[in-house]
Amino acid sequence: MRARRPIRVLVVDDSAFVRQALSRMLGSEPDIQVVGLAADGMEGVEKARELRPDVITLDLQMPRMGGLEALERIMAENPVPVLLLSSVTRQGADVTLRGLELGALDFVDKSSVQGNMNLLALAQELRGKVRALAGASPRRRETRALRAVAEGRDAAPGASPRAEAVVIATSTGGPPALQAIIPDLPKDLPSAVLIVQHMPLGFTRSLAERLDARSPLPVREALDGQAVEPGQVLIAPAGRHMKVRRRGQSIKVLLDEEPRGALHRPSADVLMASMAKAYGARVLGVVLTGMGSDGVEGLRAIREAGGRTLAESEESCVIYGMPKAAVEAGVVDRSVPLRRIADEILAAV
Repeated sequence: MRARRPIRVLVVDDSAFVRQALSRMLGSEPDIQVVGLAADGMEGVEKARELRPDVITLDLQMPRMGGLEALERIMAENPVPVLLLSSVTRQGADVTLRGLELGALDFVDKSSVQGNMNLLALAQELRGKVRALAGASPRRRETRALRAVAEGRDAAPGASPRAEAVVIATSTGGPPALQAIIPDLPKDLPSAVLIVQHMPLGFTRSLAERLDARSPLPVREALDGQAVEPGQVLIAPAGRHMKVRRRGQSIKVLLDEEPRGALHRPSADVLMASMAKAYGARVLGVVLTGMGSDGVEGLRAIREAGGRTLAESEESCVIYGMPKAAVEAGVVDRSVPLRRIADEILAAV
């Protein structure tokens, strides 16, 4: 049997220390080969053109040509999966999210490389994401016009009650997917939308602000104890689980760290299970692009309560992981491409 060729990676970073650290982390694996190093964006664009790597790791703050300009050039000339190297600062979060909008597929926080902190954990994350992105297709940036001419939507099941709440779970590729959905929801949406996006600490507030600036609906990072109301979008803050609790006629957000053993915090499973309990059949659960299986048990809880479930189909996923796991577990009512998700939400609510 012919051996599979290693994943070819180009590392672009202006720090010689970081370039060497990343090269050692990746090159020590038999299935990953670092084929080139570049010290700035201009050199990165040239080597991307010359070497045709499978994945590029790209720093965002560099001299001569910064990461965003280099990313735009790479996506225009030779689209390839790009993994951004970011920093958990307010400016770093905003630039990272802009990079994801421009076509990068995921990011890692490189602060621990620069500070020589938890390098083992970072190495595992870096290798895992490089492997996941290898072979993925950078998402084609859909316009509203393209979505408007999408094929007709099947009618939602008439026996299902109107959804008073929508819960969306996503991971890798999620920020651009949310940008394709949330701005298309009207300001008079008669339901609340709650979102779990797997992100490091320091990024979810910037994500909420960027979505808020583009959307008719107000989008906020959720606060402990706030009321869940129709016509609002709440994003679970990184590092804490978001749940909802019914108190009489009102439903409020609860933020905490339990269960501590959950693989993700926030966890889609945790939020979805609490919403199934609080809303019963009046919930729509949605799982979008991402690695892993978070959301499977949550969708199961929603279906058992009588609610509806939806998954992004493989054709539009950056990573067909979370949706695939849910489909294979038999907890998805319908799978549709990203361009149809907003219409499906509107039909349910």
